[in-house]
Amino acid sequence: MGDLMISLPRRRGGRAVPAREAYLAARVLNALLREDYGGLAARVTRDKTGVALKLASGRRVRLTSGGFAGLFQDFVVSSDEELELDEVLETLADVAEPEDTAGVAAFAEECRETLLALDLYAAHDIESGLLADLPASDGGVGHSPGKGGHTGNGGIDQSPERDGHAGNGGVGRSPGRGGGGAGRSPGENKGLGGWENPGVLRREKIQIDRTTIGYESLAACVDHPIYPTARCRSGLSSAELLAYAPEFSPVFELRWAAVPEDAVISRGVGEFWPGFSEVGLPELGAHVLFPVHPLSVGSLPGVIMGPVPYLRVRPTLSMRTVEVDSRTHLKLPLATSTLGARNRRSIRPGTLRDGAEAEWLLRGVLDREPGLRVLLADEQTYGHAGEEYLAWMIRRLPEGEIVSVAALAAPGVLPDLADRHYRGDITALLRDYLSVLFAWNVTLFVRYGIALEAHQQNLALVFGDGPMHLLVKDNDGLLAAPDRLAASGLEVPAFGDQRMFTDDPHALADVFVTITLHLAAAAITVGALGEADLVREILAEALDAFGDDPTARLLRARTLDAARLVGKSMVTAGTLVDKHRTGARDINKFYGTSGPNYLLITQRSV
Repeated sequence: MGDLMISLPRRRGGRAVPAREAYLAARVLNALLREDYGGLAARVTRDKTGVALKLASGRRVRLTSGGFAGLFQDFVVSSDEELELDEVLETLADVAEPEDTAGVAAFAEECRETLLALDLYAAHDIESGLLADLPASDGGVGHSPGKGGHTGNGGIDQSPERDGHAGNGGVGRSPGRGGGGAGRSPGENKGLGGWENPGVLRREKIQIDRTTIGYESLAACVDHPIYPTARCRSGLSSAELLAYAPEFSPVFELRWAAVPEDAVISRGVGEFWPGFSEVGLPELGAHVLFPVHPLSVGSLPGVIMGPVPYLRVRPTLSMRTVEVDSRTHLKLPLATSTLGARNRRSIRPGTLRDGAEAEWLLRGVLDREPGLRVLLADEQTYGHAGEEYLAWMIRRLPEGEIVSVAALAAPGVLPDLADRHYRGDITALLRDYLSVLFAWNVTLFVRYGIALEAHQQNLALVFGDGPMHLLVKDNDGLLAAPDRLAASGLEVPAFGDQRMFTDDPHALADVFVTITLHLAAAAITVGALGEADLVREILAEALDAFGDDPTARLLRARTLDAARLVGKSMVTAGTLVDKHRTGARDINKFYGTSGPNYLLITQRSV
């Protein structure tokens, strides 16, 4: 250990650390400590002055109890500490194993690109660009062949993984009103650790673009609740971020490739598909057109690329999925990585069929559970050519006002929704959301042996006639127990990816805790109300509905009654440590950490 050489930022000679760097450095150190990478927790000391972590430089960094600030973390960096990023990266290099040299270097680059992205946001006044000045969803997006078009590319070499939680959208601060929530003013906008979050919009009065894509853009301006370098899209330049990242709300045109028909497997086609002439190509027999994200053009050598861009789109929170119109999204491979170098944003062809099969499985559940207020996006139309950058999937959305759950963390969104739908009561809104969320996921777990990887990016609230519904999308990451499905009378899907099956109920519980509880429920609710009482109450109600069912008792033991809650080691598996060393079948389901159960913490104890 201690022999790794990485390129670090220059020291500042005692000058004040810029707020964005201090913010990022604290998030990185918190993540490394939470995952106990390299035995970092052994450097934590306790004496009469408090708890501290000794860095490689010898500096002692003061730590405070995680509490609600860290969700499932014992200690976090005190908000009055000013860390330089190079101090943290030096400590990382000092504790790393020699086998992790490449991973440590890759993570240092993630940190550098994240800091550049934070600086880019600050330099381009995102506040005005994402609010009242946004064009309407249907204006500026549609069937307009254009000229030119950005064709930059950026990529990495690592093997593709199934979708991780990409993009931002997580813990922010929204002003609390009604129901006795511990409210914060719109000007605070701090993360759960008390740190100023440079990625969160800060305006006292805002006008919210209430279109689906408007909410997606707002969600992109709130940092990820767990992964510290979520702002990094590996290999992309500042110009490419400005042209394609959702936080900048760009409009751009897609490229189109002619693909030999005999190489294609598809189910349907989009009604917005162009003809060959519209993309500047002659009629090519035995070929079909595939949409291509401009950033992926360089990843497709040897294909016949149409010279004329066609179809104006806007990026959603995930960045690789774009809005064609207010009810139609198009998922495309993207030549970058997010949430870790191994989380490539390509599309493995088999995930398209598996996702469609998973959707049918969930529709079968809903047929049996008519009382659940859940809607599923239609993801049955897709195509691929057996290659990770030649694939597409059309997502059709239901009618109504669709609000990404990730956008609930953006300032102003919760109060606006509460004003219009819950008589101004934010707690009532969150209670309704949690009731639907837990009723759905607890039913799936207890009655059918299913756990969804539906984090806040893959969930949305739908408002229309009648009560609010929960929209669920992107289901190719679910985990299911075949014997439980068969016992319930449901047909066991023929998933191609056998990692989607398990016979271990604790594996299902790991997914429930890390996705449904941590990300979809607690990150949003604790961020808004400052406490977890509501999460605990509604989860208990959902479990009580199943009485003494053994599976319900197991889930209660893993959540409400657990001393500690499991967490993912996302940085370790995503970038730092090779998959052969972690032994992870799926890097997005690598559970190497745990923390105190915030469901047992009361506001009074805090």
